[in-house]
Amino acid sequence: MAQLPPVLWLHAFEAAARTLSFTAAGRELGVTQSAISQRIRLLEDRVGQPLFVRHPRSLALTPAGRAWLPSVQDAFTRLAEGTAEVFGPSPDAPVTLRATPALQQTWLAPRLLRFQQAHPQVTLRLVSAIWADDFGAEGVDLELRYGHGEWPDLTAQCLGEERLLPVCSAAFAQRLREPADLAGETLLHAAGFAAGWPSWLALAGVAGLESRCRAMICDTHVTTLALAGYGGGIALSHRRLLEASRDLVAPFALDMATDEAFWLVRPASRQLRAPAAALWDWLLAAN
Repeated sequence: MAQLPPVLWLHAFEAAARTLSFTAAGRELGVTQSAISQRIRLLEDRVGQPLFVRHPRSLALTPAGRAWLPSVQDAFTRLAEGTAEVFGPSPDAPVTLRATPALQQTWLAPRLLRFQQAHPQVTLRLVSAIWADDFGAEGVDLELRYGHGEWPDLTAQCLGEERLLPVCSAAFAQRLREPADLAGETLLHAAGFAAGWPSWLALAGVAGLESRCRAMICDTHVTTLALAGYGGGIALSHRRLLEASRDLVAPFALDMATDEAFWLVRPASRQLRAPAAALWDWLLAAN
């Protein structure tokens, strides 16, 4: 294998090739224009070909420079991704937590506010997850997932049993006395719920009632909750989320067990930074 040029030379080449300016590259890397020019010349001597065409007032890549640039940029990208995957983001980076929008707006929001009051020195970054995804290189420290807890290469801690029950606005609930009163109403369905309305209606003793109801199918749970809050129908939700909601009520006491649950997860191969570990412990204790 050919000996690779020094990383400082490669950094100079990548920055100069991207900006087409030795001056801009030096400003980006915190060195002088002459230092960039020297590193480029040393690099050109090493590879045995010119990488730039120097014009009096401009700079251009040679064909060899244009052909090599994607490989150099890809190498730096893969190095950054591998570093983040193994070691996580820098120690002073924000702690990034990923969760579904419905969980963010209900159960999670008040707990994060209390966490920040107790740990004002920790900066939090909250990102949305619609479907489960891997952690990748974007620097996600922790995630709240819904499922069976079977995710390879992740450390997962269950937040407890989940139970589903119907929820709606207070005004909507006034016309419901028993499950049979749902006939003719709009049932709000959330895609991805393994247990849904047919199961709950059967448990309530009115199996098949969904055929006598209007239906609206949404691709996110947060949308069904928003529609229910506006009186647009009745949704199935987790009791955990209902307890944190300010505009939804449960018209029936009957709830339904589900074999899925919310889990707090993190990469098993990565040691948590101290601020991320503090958030991990806080969420488990606040459950």
